[in-house]
Amino acid sequence: MSVPLDESYRYGLMTRLPTAQTTRAITELLDELEFDSIWVGDHIAFTTPILDPFLQLAQVAAYSNRLTVGTGVYLLPMRHPTPVAKQAASLDHLSGGRFIFGVGVGGEFPAEYAACGVPRAERGARLSESIAVIRKLWSGEPVSHEGRFFAFPEVHMQPAPVQPGGPPIWCGGRSDAALRRAGKLADGWISYVVTPQMYRDGLAKIAQAAADAKRDLTEFGTAHLLFTLIDDSYEAALDKASALLSQRYAMDFRAAAKKYAALGRPEDVAAKIAEFHDAGVRHLNLDLLGTPAERDVQLRRFAAEIRPLLGHAPARQDAAN
Repeated sequence: MSVPLDESYRYGLMTRLPTAQTTRAITELLDELEFDSIWVGDHIAFTTPILDPFLQLAQVAAYSNRLTVGTGVYLLPMRHPTPVAKQAASLDHLSGGRFIFGVGVGGEFPAEYAACGVPRAERGARLSESIAVIRKLWSGEPVSHEGRFFAFPEVHMQPAPVQPGGPPIWCGGRSDAALRRAGKLADGWISYVVTPQMYRDGLAKIAQAAADAKRDLTEFGTAHLLFTLIDDSYEAALDKASALLSQRYAMDFRAAAKKYAALGRPEDVAAKIAEFHDAGVRHLNLDLLGTPAERDVQLRRFAAEIRPLLGHAPARQDAAN
């Protein structure tokens, strides 16, 4: 069994939206350049400032009537799934059904879990049960739950999300456990710091888990967050990317940047993206490295110089499909 794939590229931007003015400006630019989606991350406590993802995306949805908005990824195990289900359903309404709910376990910063009163070792099991709870609450019907971590009597959460069954839930992660979870429970996979071959292998494991669970993956989304920096040479791009990512993650990121990022001249970046497309990625979420002004220049260069090299026009249907 394999994951069914179409041939189209869908382009998204992974970013942070620290002010209303920034949000409006980047949303208008993405619409102008015909990007398909915008994604934000999630942390309670991180090495740099970061706002709540639902609030950021609700503001984007108010400024654009076409962009899909997504969390890449929301650290669901640190929260109780019932209020999260309400927030996600609300964002689905405010976006007109243009929300993709990317979820994951995180864990790189244990203090986050301690601050939330959640044992870090339970994060995988909590994520799996939380997905089940959220899907129940999104049904639009009275539901109850009795599980290992969560239990409640019958409750009727209204309104149900705009998208039938709720927003697509895409799981992050690259461990075997995370890939099995994606195959058994998720509507898509959004990867991070993997090579094209690792992505290909991950899809095979997801497909096997889905087959074991007798699930149909016809509508399964395949996404990847790709660190990207366009420059006049690979070496210059690697130096800049290494410095920026090392600061962001408070560690030496040079070896990882060399292994996982798309760096260099437009043709270098396009070649790396084509490798990921060949491996099965259809939703490419660019993390363009640099200041906001540099990011905007990179976006325009990507649209003008790289997208034409890929030989595929942007998909014009809903990016959740």
